[in-house]
Amino acid sequence: MISSSFLAQFIYIPMNDDNQKNHLKAYGIVYFSLQNGLKAKWLLNYDGGAFLIENNKAIENECKIRGVSYEIISDAKSQLILEEISSPSSNKEAITLEKAPKIAVYSPKDKMPWDDAVTMVLSYAEISFEVIYDKEILADKLLFYEWLHLHHEDFTGQYGKFYGSFRTAPWYVEQKLAAEKLAKELGFSKVSDEKLAVARKIRDYVIGGGFIFAMCSATDSFDIALAAEGVDIAEAMFDGDASELNYQSKINYDKTFAFKDFQLERNPNVYEFSSIDMTNKRAIPKTSDYFSLIEFSAKWDPIPTMLTQNHTVLVKGFMGQTTAFDRNTLKTNVIILGENNVNKEARYIHGTKGKGMFTFYGGHDPEDYTHRVGDPKTELDLHPNSPGYRLILNNILFPAAKKKKEKT
Repeated sequence: MISSSFLAQFIYIPMNDDNQKNHLKAYGIVYFSLQNGLKAKWLLNYDGGAFLIENNKAIENECKIRGVSYEIISDAKSQLILEEISSPSSNKEAITLEKAPKIAVYSPKDKMPWDDAVTMVLSYAEISFEVIYDKEILADKLLFYEWLHLHHEDFTGQYGKFYGSFRTAPWYVEQKLAAEKLAKELGFSKVSDEKLAVARKIRDYVIGGGFIFAMCSATDSFDIALAAEGVDIAEAMFDGDASELNYQSKINYDKTFAFKDFQLERNPNVYEFSSIDMTNKRAIPKTSDYFSLIEFSAKWDPIPTMLTQNHTVLVKGFMGQTTAFDRNTLKTNVIILGENNVNKEARYIHGTKGKGMFTFYGGHDPEDYTHRVGDPKTELDLHPNSPGYRLILNNILFPAAKKKKEKT
């Protein structure tokens, strides 16, 4: 008779370049499995970061419906895979995923999904999320979520530094009026003060154990707002009065998550926040704009290894208001996950703050090199194997990883 252990089966989802038809939707399958109480393992550095899920007909059907490549394997084969991964000589690890994190996207409610790469890929992968904004943040609703994405927000109250090019555009005028109205409703005289209060709530959320992910201008403007607490850095066209004299000397880098020693851009007509961003310092043609992912020890550094899982180590670059980070402005606690060595810039970084963690990813849309205001949305059906978008989805799953018990 065949042992019952050999009758057990698993769904194996490959994540390499050759055998996976839809990398992005594969993450949705794993998330769906966790939501339904099934056990899953993330096989780091194995077959492109493959997944192993308890076999269930509903999951198998979802793979077929969503066009995700999979294989049914026996318990015996799964054990062979896990034994290979556990070998001390291999830079691989099997991470148990326990519970689907509850996800929030910090974004104005009237934003369209294609305005933000994270919102777009979550929708495409069929991963559920809730949109929250300033009212919810200030009412401490963050406590209901394990993971927060910061939409391309300007936490400094300077309306994205779009003044120079778009101050007469109807959308800019409407957004400025809406922001001022919301600030007053929430009891603030200035948008910059209200955005700082939101940034402080998010800071406390991370210190208490939350996870945040940000792209483009939300990365540096968040840190700038924290560093400029109590200092008026906004010019009159943004908040109705002049900025403080010599405000650069009053910036407190101790309050930031990731950045230090940056110089703020004082000119309100310049579409830039500070020297953190590399957009105006780089001279890389589109055809050679790539960044490489750093290899970490899967057994000793599982978190950065999870965040860099991909079917390629070379990822196409893409622009944004904040395209990449000047390595001279990075704090020592920051881990560089992806970088362009030729241009000496960091593209993808991670760090801890208190009990929580943050990940910052430069650029706007991994499959739209120079996404501009009014450009059409990216159709992810045309990019189901996007390495750049995979990095976003890695951040969705790593909070689900089983936490190691601390030694006492």
